[in-house]
Amino acid sequence: MADAITFCFITQAFIGPMQLFGGGLSIPERIRSGDIALDLVRPASLQLWTLAEDLGRGAYLFIVRSIPPMLLGAALFGIVLPTDPGRWLAFLAGFAIALLVSFGWRYLVALSVCWLLDDRGVAVLSLVLTTFFSGMMLPLRIFPGWLGDLAGALPWAAMVQLPTDLYLGKAPVLDTLAFQAFWAVVLLGLGMLGTRAIRHKVVIQGG
Repeated sequence: MADAITFCFITQAFIGPMQLFGGGLSIPERIRSGDIALDLVRPASLQLWTLAEDLGRGAYLFIVRSIPPMLLGAALFGIVLPTDPGRWLAFLAGFAIALLVSFGWRYLVALSVCWLLDDRGVAVLSLVLTTFFSGMMLPLRIFPGWLGDLAGALPWAAMVQLPTDLYLGKAPVLDTLAFQAFWAVVLLGLGMLGTRAIRHKVVIQGG
C-alpha cells in the first residue's frame, strides 16, 4: 500500500517538471508568427537554447511544485522515503534524464507546427500517448502481456515509470539509466534533424 501511495504522489509531482500534459515551449507560437526565422539565424542553437530554458523551468517547478507535496505526503500519508543515498542518486539521475526525454518529445511535437500549421491535433495525440504510456495514469507494470512489453519499450516509460521505479528501488539502476539515455539521444537527435529541416524550409520560402 505504501508503494502505491508513493507512486501516486510521485506521478503527480512529475506533471509540472515533465510537462506531461504537453506544451511548455514557445516554438509553435514563434513558428506561426514568423519569429522563428530570427531564432534560426542566431549563433546559438535553437534546440540547445530551448533545452536550456526548459531545463531551468523544470528544475524550478521540481523545487516549488514537486518537493512540497512529497514532503506533505511523507508527513501525512507515510509515503516511502528511501534511506539509501545510492537510491536517491539513481532517482535524481533518472529524473534528470527523464527531463531530457520529455523535452525531446515535446520539441518534436512543437516543430511539427512548421508543417501542420495547426498543432491542436498532434497536441491531443501527444497528450493521450504521454499520459497513457508514461505510467502517469496507471503503472505500466500492470499492463497485460504484449501491451506491457510495448509500453515498457517506448520513450514515454522513461518519463515517469522508470524514474519512479528507481525511487522505489524496483528497477536495475544501470539498465534503467541506459534505457532512458538511449531514448534521450534518439529524440534529441531527431530534434537536431528537425531543426535543420525547418531551417531549410524557411530558407526555401524566403524567410
